[in-house]
Amino acid sequence: MLSKRQAKFAQNVAKLIAYCDSIGKPCTLGEAYITPEQADIYAKQGIGIKNNRRTQRLAIDLNLFDRDYRYHPEPEFYKEVAQFWEDMSNYNSAGYFWPKRDANHFEMLDNSGIHLHKEDDKLTYSPAHDPMVDL
Repeated sequence: MLSKRQAKFAQNVAKLIAYCDSIGKPCTLGEAYITPEQADIYAKQGIGIKNNRRTQRLAIDLNLFDRDYRYHPEPEFYKEVAQFWEDMSNYNSAGYFWPKRDANHFEMLDNSGIHLHKEDDKLTYSPAHDPMVDL
């Protein structure tokens, strides 16, 4: 059920935000929802995909800062946070680890573990092992 997945995703994001703060990398929220029409526009512009998980409210961008609240867009600053996200659940996917890196992007995969992001017109498979009851 989509609403249960969305609720679980929101709980995971809350844990991620708390973790960011605990390691001295406070964050602000980026894009968390886009319409299917906006996803289509992004896909045509080459800056996104049509089957974007934000259209299902299962993805978010987080902007990380250092302890002095200076913004850090460089990908390496996100590595520890991305690892925490993926370690939290096999259904979580961090853009930091994608072939076409999107370091500040965090999303939840569906039950199949099929990652909707494409590279060279091939779907990326990410097996999901942890149980998410009724999700």
